[in-house]
Amino acid sequence: QVQLVESGGGLVQSGGSLRLSCAASGRTSLNNYAMAWYRQAPGKEREFVASIRWSDGSTAYADSVKGRFTISRDNAKNTVYLQMNILKVEDTATYYCRAWSLMTSNVYWGQGTQVTVSS
Repeated sequence: QVQLVESGGGLVQSGGSLRLSCAASGRTSLNNYAMAWYRQAPGKEREFVASIRWSDGSTAYADSVKGRFTISRDNAKNTVYLQMNILKVEDTATYYCRAWSLMTSNVYWGQGTQVTVSS
């Protein structure tokens, strides 16, 4: 079992930056896991933002955030970060952290953190 707690959301002006954190607990090692950020705007489906494989740090990004967002991890803290720069109004959404095992079908979600970008 993995528990995920997101933090770092808030209100920011267009062009600004925010850093989201997702702290994972319940396991001593995440080497067989990957983690990702998803987001969901009102009236829209949840969409993939970025992912990172815990073992080797390999990453992937949605085209809409490439060059602006960076996903990273801190092994010692079992925490994944999403650095968001040059924020746009269309980045406004609830951001969710997701973790999944690469060995089983287990998938875990956090409760979400709200990001609001004003014009």
